Amino acid sequence: MNANRLPPLNAVRAFEAAARLGSYVAAAKELHVTQPAIGRHVKTLEDRLQTALFQRTPRGVLLTEDGWRYFEQISAALTQIADATYELTSRAQQRWLRLLVVPGFAGRWLRHHLGEFRALHPGICIALEPNPSFREVSSERADLGIAFGEGEEFSGPREVLLQPPIFPVCSPAFLAAHGPLNMPGDLLRMPLLHEDDGYWWGLWLQRQGVKVRLTSEMSYVSADQVIDLALAGAGVALTNPLLVSEELASGRLIRPLPHEVPLEGYLLLSPAGGLKPEAKAFRLWLLSKLNPAPV
Repeated sequence: MNANRLPPLNAVRAFEAAARLGSYVAAAKELHVTQPAIGRHVKTLEDRLQTALFQRTPRGVLLTEDGWRYFEQISAALTQIADATYELTSRAQQRWLRLLVVPGFAGRWLRHHLGEFRALHPGICIALEPNPSFREVSSERADLGIAFGEGEEFSGPREVLLQPPIFPVCSPAFLAAHGPLNMPGDLLRMPLLHEDDGYWWGLWLQRQGVKVRLTSEMSYVSADQVIDLALAGAGVALTNPLLVSEELASGRLIRPLPHEVPLEGYLLLSPAGGLKPEAKAFRLWLLSKLNPAPV
């Protein structure tokens, strides 16, 4: 496009405001210029177009036929420019927080509470990646990670968020068909749902005084999957209150035994270079949610 074909933008803006508002005075107030300046801009535009755009009246200005035609087109063009400008500037102002999170915590706890964080920090956009197997967080990939396990399994800066009690759960129908259970050792005659090769169930049973070495023929990797299987009546899963509070409250899952013990915990993993402001805000919010101050 030849730039020489374009009229002065200030003249176009002055004309559009005067036409839309029907007054040089109102246009001058909106654009923060003087009324004579609006008149000069309009005269410049009329000279450039070689046609009259307004009829002057005691009550203000009225568009001529050419003025109406020109106003309709430049008004749409100015709106398009404003929309394009807003889209770019708003995108530049967005602040993203990238989270790597173990699937069970992401789907069964975090998604129910993220609305609260976003209400407190409306300028922060969140990219959430459920991932069952990450062992560190690099700044190229994420700003924070929420993992589950022992601290020595992970690399880089990390801190313990919470070490919840671990207990078995199953569906009421499953317990009716296979129960009742009186002691932790009774679980050995049940189908146990595993997230690993049997280590976690074996560790839990050992903490209850049951000496056994378990192996699993099927490992489901994610806490999300074993909870879904327990809901479907496929067996007994090990879990914690963060992940099954709704299911326990509704009675869709029950605890066949009262026994519980803390094992591994939720860890917050950070990039080596430290936390950016959005990640710092999320960390403080998360700590306050998982470890609320006593009333």
